[in-house]
Amino acid sequence: MEYYNYIKSLHLIFVITWFAGLFYIPRLFVYQIESFYKPSPDKEILGKQLKLMSKRLWYIITWPSAILATIFAIWLLILQPYWLEQGWMHVKLGFVVLLILYHLKTHQYFNQLQNDVVKKTSSFMRIWNEGATFILFAVVFLVILKSALNWVFGVIGIVVLGILIMLGFKLYKNIRAKNPDA
Repeated sequence: MEYYNYIKSLHLIFVITWFAGLFYIPRLFVYQIESFYKPSPDKEILGKQLKLMSKRLWYIITWPSAILATIFAIWLLILQPYWLEQGWMHVKLGFVVLLILYHLKTHQYFNQLQNDVVKKTSSFMRIWNEGATFILFAVVFLVILKSALNWVFGVIGIVVLGILIMLGFKLYKNIRAKNPDA
């Protein structure tokens, strides 16, 4: 199993690039939605550029990274099948399922915006942008701590983080309402 660490390294690299895509794409959605309501020609120029940026990010970085991270994860589980007997791994795999669902829902938003269908607000997308962050926190705590009790404290931390992020959004929204250029 000399190659185990190489597979683990590749898995981590593609997890990182997958999350990078998931962190950035909703931010591009925010800009796309906001550009949709701008006057011509800004609307068309920005819309075209943001669609291209989103398309490249989604299909060149995010999707391939998701697929490769999953392939290397399965390979690691084949090499270390005893992990599937551990409780923390069951919880982690539950979060991975959530991550995949998040990715698929994000793909739905991507398709809508590529077709100029705006069903969500930029404020919604700012909040949606944090979904991957919560999953990342949970998975990292699980993998590092490998303990149900410590995981509970990690989840409490995630909830507190979520509350702080929501308060931050509210504060930022108030600042933007007072100063639109902020």
